[in-house]
Amino acid sequence: MRRVIKVGTSLLRGSGGRGTEAVIADLAASLSGLWQRGEPVALVTSGAVGLGCHALGHGQRPTELEALQAAAAVGQGRLMALYDQAFAAHGRCVAQVLLTRGDLASRRRYQNACRTLQQLLAWGVTPVINENDTLATDELRFGDNDTLSALVAVAIGADELVLLTDIDSLYSGDPRSDAEARPIREVGSLAELEALAGVAKGGGRWGTGGMTTKLTAARIATASGIQVRLADGRDPAVLEALLAGGSPGTLFRPSPSPLEGRKGWLAHALLPKGSLRLDAGAERALVERGASLLAVGVRQVEGSFNRRDAVRLLSLDGRELGRGLCALSSEELRAVMGRSSAEVRQSYGPVGGAVVHRDHLVLTLASAAQAPSAG
Repeated sequence: MRRVIKVGTSLLRGSGGRGTEAVIADLAASLSGLWQRGEPVALVTSGAVGLGCHALGHGQRPTELEALQAAAAVGQGRLMALYDQAFAAHGRCVAQVLLTRGDLASRRRYQNACRTLQQLLAWGVTPVINENDTLATDELRFGDNDTLSALVAVAIGADELVLLTDIDSLYSGDPRSDAEARPIREVGSLAELEALAGVAKGGGRWGTGGMTTKLTAARIATASGIQVRLADGRDPAVLEALLAGGSPGTLFRPSPSPLEGRKGWLAHALLPKGSLRLDAGAERALVERGASLLAVGVRQVEGSFNRRDAVRLLSLDGRELGRGLCALSSEELRAVMGRSSAEVRQSYGPVGGAVVHRDHLVLTLASAAQAPSAG
């Protein structure tokens, strides 16, 4: 089994007398055990900003982008030194991989990242992956490493994504404030995930995630056929039990009709630059017949984008139906929306035949798994 393990800042800071070094040492021992059993694993880690703040003597996480980037620059080397030392104790080698959202939004760079990660795993090296906080701007940030871990799991074709957190499972409500909240041991479908989307909110003082982002990560991974486990990372025994086949925490079942390859990239890695609102006929054509989107079905163009930029495809009432690469710019599309394909071709030639071709489109609505393939 090929896995991605994600560990957040709140865990790496340690608790109950266990410091960061001890947490990383325990993690390295568990993951080295996987390698010894012939099970490749990649690690997605937070912690650079937190370690940077600690080294600088800052008692609070910065809020300004420049300060966050500088703190990450101070902390990233310290973070990797701890991982390198911890894995070396078990005869394992690690590799630092820093990514921004832009690295995965570009198809070419996404494929390059995939090949690099695959080669590291083939060599028996554990990729230690983090967001490149030192360089990432707001528009190119993942916002949390939960999302990054899900995209990495898709990129390497993982069988399982493990999200380690500071709570023992997903709950029906916030257990800190809701006495009636009950643990949810299994989530069986994307529809159940969508229904749970509002269960948990916010993040801790030192984290940027929270349960909401973990549900988003679970949606991305399970839609691509990857099993997801959410488990308490504060106790090393929990991870050991999970990796040995136990069932602590919450299990998210993978979709029985997963997105494949390029479709997963279109659905989750791209950064949409605008939105198109479609009439009912175009919505039916996309959802029920897996058709391309034609200009005649576009009723409104939102945002500014160039040819081949990613756009969201919305129903008239604002529900997201899918995402894809638009053949025309926003300015060009505004001039021809609602017109027939023959009229569009008179202005733009073959490129205007389909505003978003079915080969460059993926459905993302909750019921998409039951819709015909758009590929």
